[in-house]
Amino acid sequence: MNTSTAFGDEPTVPIPRALIDAIDTTPDHPGTTDPGELPLSVWVTAQTSAAAQRKGSYVPDTTAHPAKMLPAVAAHAIRHYTRPGDLVFDPMAGAGTTLVEALDAGRRAVGVEYEPHWVAVARANLDLARARGHDHDAEVVHGDARQLPHILPARHRGQVTLVVTSPPYGPSTHGQVVTAGDPSGDGKVHKYHHRYGNALDRGNLANVGHHRLLAGFTRILTGCAAVLRPGGHVAITVRPWREHSELIDLPAQIIACGAAAALVPVERCVALLARVAEDGLVARGSFFQRDFIRKQREQGLPLHLIAHEDVIVLRKPLNANGGA
Repeated sequence: MNTSTAFGDEPTVPIPRALIDAIDTTPDHPGTTDPGELPLSVWVTAQTSAAAQRKGSYVPDTTAHPAKMLPAVAAHAIRHYTRPGDLVFDPMAGAGTTLVEALDAGRRAVGVEYEPHWVAVARANLDLARARGHDHDAEVVHGDARQLPHILPARHRGQVTLVVTSPPYGPSTHGQVVTAGDPSGDGKVHKYHHRYGNALDRGNLANVGHHRLLAGFTRILTGCAAVLRPGGHVAITVRPWREHSELIDLPAQIIACGAAAALVPVERCVALLARVAEDGLVARGSFFQRDFIRKQREQGLPLHLIAHEDVIVLRKPLNANGGA
């Protein structure tokens, strides 16, 4: 996969290494905002489990997606940044969570998805939403989100009020598990439903290296900026992950990607993945998260279960000169 500053048909846009590094070290870097100074709010989005949030509103195949967005997170963003009838867009629609929540909120929706299987699942979820009486326009386009100018219908250009999406996490996805105690298994722990698609497909951003992921995501954000209304928002759910016990600060790097796409960071929020109880948070960690934490603690590293996702909120300037 090649990179190029020309937009042609190349799938990625290169990001200067200095821009990624500067997001933490240079608060007044041109075109960026110090993440530590962004307004912050906490979204209480996991008072019920993910399964309870999807019950009756999504087809069963949805649960097989390895990195589903929590429906309450998408719903909160849609309610906060749009009005009824507005157009909501997800360039990596997956099983269609953003689109379903948009329809349920009385908004129009369009999504792009690379994997044919998830296109079919997202369309099935939209059909289920229509069966509940929602008749707003909604569609899923099959294609590579890095090529948005070529694949998204022209009528959507400059019409989107809100983009809600998440970058792929590749090998850090958890999927589902057959545990050693499962009577249907062989006494061993096995992952399943932890891949977006064919792991050998280098066209899928989930299967490329970290730097190419950032470059490809910058390309996608650049395409999103073209379809956004002036003043429109982009809400990106993202979390850091550990690679060989080293923390990868993906949220800060995504802010850098947004700056490279001429989008202005305006908020850095916290979407809870844990239930708020009277005496604290009740984490809803997966088997793999709990197993990882246990092993790290045994080695003396005092890690804790992830209790939230960052939500990076970017905005398209109102005018071409970058004015708010």
